[in-house]
Amino acid sequence: MNTASHAAANDSAQLPVELIELSSLVATLPEVHRVRLQPAMERVIDSTRRRRRILTLVQEALSQLRLDMKYLMFDLEATRRERDAYRGQIEGGEGF
Repeated sequence: MNTASHAAANDSAQLPVELIELSSLVATLPEVHRVRLQPAMERVIDSTRRRRRILTLVQEALSQLRLDMKYLMFDLEATRRERDAYRGQIEGGEGF
């Protein structure tokens, strides 16, 4: 499979089946109708790809946010434990 057909196969894998089917049907129309519908079809396909990329970016950002929150919660708990340990030392007379 050459690079162009590999890219086309990859792109169609990202598109909904219904959109691929509609694109195929538009391609079989007589030229007079196809010429009128093709630009709108390409805009819909581009919009769908753009939305898919945005969705992927949002999902990645949410995953990173979840990980960051876990680290922050871990740091907060560690800070609280340290605070309680220092407070115990001060109150117990083991302090400075």
